[in-house]
Amino acid sequence: MKTAFLFPGQGAQVVGMGAEIAKAFSVAAEIFERANDITGLDLSRICFEGPAEQLNSTTISQPAIFVASAAILEVLRTEAATSGIHPGVTAGLSLGEYTALYAAGLISFEDALLLVQKRGQAMQAAADASEGGMVSIIGLDEQTIRRLCADASQGELLVPVNFNCPGQIAISGTAAACQRAESLADKYGAIKAIRLEVAGAFHTEMMSTAAEALREALSKCEIGEPSQTQTIANINADYYQSSEAIADGLAKQLTCPILWQQCAERLLADGVEEFYEIGPGRVLTGLMRRIHRKTKVVNVSNLHTLTELLEQVPSQIRG
Repeated sequence: MKTAFLFPGQGAQVVGMGAEIAKAFSVAAEIFERANDITGLDLSRICFEGPAEQLNSTTISQPAIFVASAAILEVLRTEAATSGIHPGVTAGLSLGEYTALYAAGLISFEDALLLVQKRGQAMQAAADASEGGMVSIIGLDEQTIRRLCADASQGELLVPVNFNCPGQIAISGTAAACQRAESLADKYGAIKAIRLEVAGAFHTEMMSTAAEALREALSKCEIGEPSQTQTIANINADYYQSSEAIADGLAKQLTCPILWQQCAERLLADGVEEFYEIGPGRVLTGLMRRIHRKTKVVNVSNLHTLTELLEQVPSQIRG
């Protein structure tokens, strides 16, 4: 059975994430301790105790989600019951692509964490230098979304950027254009429009300075050549073929749309039968089931779901 490991992106964070798992598994606690040393932040305390305002900031939430996901992955790798589960492919939503590359053995834990920390800082700096936002539009297809953006933009930047699943597309642009789109969404038949709690116009040209800063950081990072485990790229729904393509894809992520639905459809078309969402929340589990109702997704997001998985018969887990 072909298996994929999926990793969540920004927005999946929640106060308390990883706390019970770190208490129950020393390997998870060690991941948090290493992260504290590498970043110079008390990430474990912020993840476990909050406050939410601090955890939700772009500069903290990105490394925090990466570490919480990596901690769960470490338990799966080291526990006898799950150590035999090997992904044929890894994928992550935006930020989650870093965790996917780490899981595939293409970037070290330290390098991935430092890149994610730099990414959060650069995105926040770019957001502070502009006035942008994002809105999730529910219930419209891509063609209608593009008409909505053209109507609401009034000459300002406003484009669809997150193609999450059928009927769920996020748009990004100037704050004023986002506000107009919110007001006009009903006219175009949207079920609802939800203003996203993000710092700026992510995945647009308004993040170009962040992309430049990240590209410089990537040039100093050791990235492996893809081999056994493949990783699919958000920007084109194709598999990375080289370390150069990985560095280019991660930088372009900040100014290009995230094609998550296309990535998921590609994995399904290529014969992936079983998916594991590893990390806080259930966002990708929900998206995968909206993309293909019968998709088998094992969610491993907290101590309860992790314990449940570990208690299964190993032969059943491995299919």
